[in-house]
Amino acid sequence: MSSTTHFLDPANFQAQSDEFISWLSGKPGLRINPKIRLADLRSRAAGRGVVAQFDIAEGEELFTIPREHVLSTQNSKLKDLISQDLEELGPWLSLMLVMIYEYLLGDQSAWASYFKVLPQKFDTLMFWSSSELQELQGSAIVDKIGKQGAEESIFEMIAPLVRQNPSLFPPIDGLASYDGDAGSQALLKLAHMMGTLIMAYAFDIEKPEDENDEGDDESGYTTDDEEQLPKGMVPLADLLNADADRNNARLFQEETGFVMKAIKSISAGVEIFNDYGEIPRADLLRRYGYVTDNYAPYDVVELSLDLVCQAAGLENADIENQFALQFLEDLEVLDDGYVIPRPLNDELIDVLPDELVMLAKTLCMSREQLKQQVSKGKPPKPSLGPMEVILLSEAVQLKQAHYATTLAQDRELLAQLGQAEAFAPLEDSARRRKMAIQVRIGEKEILQSLSGMLVASSEGSATLKRTADSDNDASRRAKAQKT
Repeated sequence: MSSTTHFLDPANFQAQSDEFISWLSGKPGLRINPKIRLADLRSRAAGRGVVAQFDIAEGEELFTIPREHVLSTQNSKLKDLISQDLEELGPWLSLMLVMIYEYLLGDQSAWASYFKVLPQKFDTLMFWSSSELQELQGSAIVDKIGKQGAEESIFEMIAPLVRQNPSLFPPIDGLASYDGDAGSQALLKLAHMMGTLIMAYAFDIEKPEDENDEGDDESGYTTDDEEQLPKGMVPLADLLNADADRNNARLFQEETGFVMKAIKSISAGVEIFNDYGEIPRADLLRRYGYVTDNYAPYDVVELSLDLVCQAAGLENADIENQFALQFLEDLEVLDDGYVIPRPLNDELIDVLPDELVMLAKTLCMSREQLKQQVSKGKPPKPSLGPMEVILLSEAVQLKQAHYATTLAQDRELLAQLGQAEAFAPLEDSARRRKMAIQVRIGEKEILQSLSGMLVASSEGSATLKRTADSDNDASRRAKAQKT
């Protein structure tokens, strides 16, 4: 982005890193362990990262960022310069507006040195073109991007405040104002950049007794949760790269601020990694703009309610006109989609969510059986019989047909891109295509395993029943992914 701020000049990569560390070191109460350093990891395609210069013991403090040095709505001067009560915008949009304000201040911002080390180019799905998103055809992740909803919120809540306060939000790129098509697009670009930074890096600013959480919602940049915690950008904490296997540090929220600590011993020369938790690669791509096989064990696939109803022979999932669906809806056990994780064993009943099994069983009931179940005022027990297995097998086949390629074709495409990448870095479009293929492969592998388990189940004679203690790690992980 061209602007008067000139942030993130690639030619000044190291100089900007040095300026950032110098800026941090001068903050009162902020501590950085001399055993760590900010490193240039572009040779690994990892941008900046934090590396141990000396051996670090488990539990050792790596750095402390006091609350007053967090980029937040509370710490910005904007709250005193604008008539709007920023809290009324909610955590996401209020921080987005504050970050636009601070960004446009350029070197006059108290966080200028911080902005210079933050990215301005993103591979998150919000920035993919329609043709690039076609590579994710079949994946439920496309419906979770929420770009339209995000842009509606920006134009409804952010744009009027920006346009009403030109002295606080000076136009960029030589524009006279943020009015008109050109102005609207420039503002939208700014807002998307800040929203993406918040989604990828911001932390909830919680009460000291609460546990820290980096949760985000799945529809753009806003959420409808009744109780929302303020969000803030924590300098240096967000420059740690994440790795599910090599995670060796964790950010803790304490009375006076944020403290990054080693959760295991770290040898000199080893990179320090945070972790995003057990999230599938599709969400890794949506939220952070990259894919790594380290998160492949957490991949999931989603069977939509519409698809299961289609497999049952229903024209659509019209809840009001489908007695079986209305029954489950009234009992609050009907979902729009059902998340299935990678199987950890061969027990089919341990992989499928209870709600999906209850849906299948309800759809397979005769009219009399359904009436009898309704009279009990509770859903059927989550057990699988031959009819439910057949229904779910059909649903899996329908899901597989939603993808434009087969698993074998995707593996071949990925191999070809890997060979090309061995000789030269992939161009942006090819890199995004590769990440989409990796996501597709993960989902199709789950479907293939699930299909095999269903076939094996249909060949057996025993009815599979869930026992009271059968909620193992796989089913719990599946339920967690729905939140």
